[in-house]
Amino acid sequence: MTMATKLRGQFRRYWPLIKSLQTGLLLLTGLAAYMSTRCPVSNWQTLVALTGTLFLAISGSTVLNMWYDRDIDARMQRTAGRPIPSGAVRPAEALRLGLLLAVAGVGGAVALDPLYGVVVFAGLFFDVVVYTVWLKRRTPWAILWGGVSGGMPALAGRALGTGTIEWVGVALALAVLFWIPTHIMTFSMRYFEDYRRAGVPTFPARYGFRATRMTIAISSLLAALMMGVAAYGVGLTVGCLRLMVVLSGGLLLLAVHSLMRPSESLNFGLFKYASLYMLSAMLLFFLV
Repeated sequence: MTMATKLRGQFRRYWPLIKSLQTGLLLLTGLAAYMSTRCPVSNWQTLVALTGTLFLAISGSTVLNMWYDRDIDARMQRTAGRPIPSGAVRPAEALRLGLLLAVAGVGGAVALDPLYGVVVFAGLFFDVVVYTVWLKRRTPWAILWGGVSGGMPALAGRALGTGTIEWVGVALALAVLFWIPTHIMTFSMRYFEDYRRAGVPTFPARYGFRATRMTIAISSLLAALMMGVAAYGVGLTVGCLRLMVVLSGGLLLLAVHSLMRPSESLNFGLFKYASLYMLSAMLLFFLV
């Protein structure tokens, strides 16, 4: 076996550990926030460094979460085929990889800019230590801290571009924070039995489906409001603001419709649209 073949095999085994779609979406929020500061694209070295350090830190955080939650994943039909519970990757391997990626990402971020590095570290700390290790198995309210960590890439991007923590960056981070319950709660309703078997406390299990749908509707409204505040703050064009209103209206319409006429298909449609909404809204910030 050649070295290249061996490396490709390792890459194929390790790649699912980082949840590439989730990592890519969070990375996009950081890049969009940075670009919204009107930093010239010609400063490509900083842009590449931002991309690399955020990717490493987010990936490291995700791998460490997968390592810690391997027992939960093994009990859930949806996640039993992931690399660690399936035996494709040994836990010790995943731990080493997660630590390597996390240290490289945070270390590179601090070297690039200390404030940016602190925010990146905060995101990793809240995600791994506060959300996954401390709260996830104890309370359904853990998702709020997961939301805080999810908002850190956007806050970090703005901090790197502006050199400070300012209200637009906070608004973007809050938009992500309020969006995450819509994303996670719709998922926890779809896979209710999986989470119950794994012993993970969720909003549907603790408060019921109707209360969860009401929470989703309120959370969607707050996410749309914060996204609108951030869009105004960065000076999006009238055309982009109108498109933002349309995107936000779609999110709110689906959330309210799911509350009034609940169904599994509508719930899953809201889950899918929530990701599309965040992707589309963040892409608009590249147009500043």
